Amino acid sequence: MSLEQHESEEVPDSHTPSGKSPWRLIFAVIAVLAIAGYITWRIHTNHEETAETAKKITASASRPIPVLVAEVQKRKMPIYLTALGTVTAYNTVTIKSRVDGELRKVNFREGQQVKRGALLLQIDPAPYQAAFELAQGQYIKDQASVTVSKAESSRYASLYDAGVVSQESQQNQESLYGQAQGALKADLAAIHAAKVNLDYTHITSPIDGQVGLRQVDVGNIVRAADANGLVVVTQLQPISVIFTVPEDQLPLVRKKLLSKEPLVVEAYDRSMTTKLATGTLLTIDNQIDATTGMDKLKATFPNKDSALFPNQFVNVRLILEERPDVLVIPAAAMQMGNTGNFVYVVKADNTVEPLPIPGAIMQGSQLLLDNSVRPGDKIVIDGQEKIHAGSKIVISKAGAGKGDAGAKAEVGAKSSEGTKPTTPTDAGADAKHGGKGVKKTSNITPGAAQ
Repeated sequence: MSLEQHESEEVPDSHTPSGKSPWRLIFAVIAVLAIAGYITWRIHTNHEETAETAKKITASASRPIPVLVAEVQKRKMPIYLTALGTVTAYNTVTIKSRVDGELRKVNFREGQQVKRGALLLQIDPAPYQAAFELAQGQYIKDQASVTVSKAESSRYASLYDAGVVSQESQQNQESLYGQAQGALKADLAAIHAAKVNLDYTHITSPIDGQVGLRQVDVGNIVRAADANGLVVVTQLQPISVIFTVPEDQLPLVRKKLLSKEPLVVEAYDRSMTTKLATGTLLTIDNQIDATTGMDKLKATFPNKDSALFPNQFVNVRLILEERPDVLVIPAAAMQMGNTGNFVYVVKADNTVEPLPIPGAIMQGSQLLLDNSVRPGDKIVIDGQEKIHAGSKIVISKAGAGKGDAGAKAEVGAKSSEGTKPTTPTDAGADAKHGGKGVKKTSNITPGAAQ
């Protein structure tokens, strides 16, 4: 065999494929077709899901949204300021002994109401009674000396006129008479001092008030120099409340006070739901606290029912004026938008329309409106986060009509009543106003006059 033949037998043809090459190509084609099929299926499925979601959204948008509403009411409403106050006794007296001695008697029950001049405590009077009698005895003795000195002075005056005695002797006798008179006056003062100390052994109440807990028991020695008192008497009828107002609200209060117009002050409990007492503003402090910008005001309350007690914390409402025929809705209806505050008004076709309320005044849980609404108009007070301008709504039966506390549709208690409705609040929620996003306000300060 020749060399050319051998080489031709061992070198294969480069155009002839190997045994595995066709299968690899088949697998690659199948994989590409599978991936393409999966992608086509996912696209088709996504289109169907998007269409179904759109149908659900459209159906949901066309359904009426349940909301709670309240009717606009016209009533007499107070314009007031609110503040934090502390009850203080009108008068507080710490009873102390003015003499030393043994405490012999306690003539009161702790917590008892006492009148001015009532005997509270008695200190052993024996030493002071003895001192009083001693002063009286000295007075009687010196009174006799005055009588003798007076007679001697008269006799020496006659002898001097007759030329029997010298002028010096006569003047000496007059001097002795004057000394005797001085001693007599000193005795009278000693008697008065002894009488005062004797009276101090009977400790009486200087005011009408309530007795507190006694600080010392019978049998103890009390001293005038003791730092602690024996008992504290507080006057509770009338009683006063100290509260503060910001300096920018002070001119209006001063104007009302200087006009001699009595300003009504109401005291409420911590929750601002129960009215405890009604009184009048007494005075304004003569200076503003530079660190806080607040000024102190003092109000007095008759407190006939003892509803107020010293150091009690109260919420104070200072009524500046009474406005008749004011349009009122619950404060929960107010929304905050990009263009200002507004409320949703229910129209005749059960759709809602946002109504701006730039001049509204917040008074506790109530909102005072101008003439932009009418009495009887329905205002949405709950569910605003689900609606926007033109939304179709359905009024929940729980909130339809006024006076339903569970629906927060009650427009508030009258100023003459003893309770104040709680401010309805909701968590901040997104709402729409004219296609723009707004957020419901929930940080309204009750009673802030605007």
